[in-house]
Amino acid sequence: MTRKNGQSTGRNPDGTFSRGNSGRPKGSRHKTTLAVEALLDGQAEALTQKAVDLALEGDATALRLCLERITPPRRHALVAFALPAMTTAQDAAKAAAAVLASVADGDLTPAEGAHVMALVETYRRTLETTELEARMSALEGSMMK
Repeated sequence: MTRKNGQSTGRNPDGTFSRGNSGRPKGSRHKTTLAVEALLDGQAEALTQKAVDLALEGDATALRLCLERITPPRRHALVAFALPAMTTAQDAAKAAAAVLASVADGDLTPAEGAHVMALVETYRRTLETTELEARMSALEGSMMK
């Protein structure tokens, strides 16, 4: 499809975007958004103060807005429990047992336990790879002699 001024719009005859053309370039802004930003430019402090004033006067919506900005919702809670140190891949079994015990005791939720177990497993693989690399280097060194 071409425009009257001769520029291609990057669309197929049925109006859909052609392959490789997703439409608006990344980072481009809608003209309505630009207009609103131009209106609000320089007014952020006054608007924020008005929202705080309304919240202090008891406006529930303004209060919720202010509190949401002060303390955003926590996505993940911190967990604290005893986890043995892992210096070898074999220590991962002890760490896994500690995680399972914490879940069983109710110190961790099953979801939290699963997340910690994933971390333990990733660390175990890292330790295992490091150990294998050290063994390979030792074997190569002994074969060279």
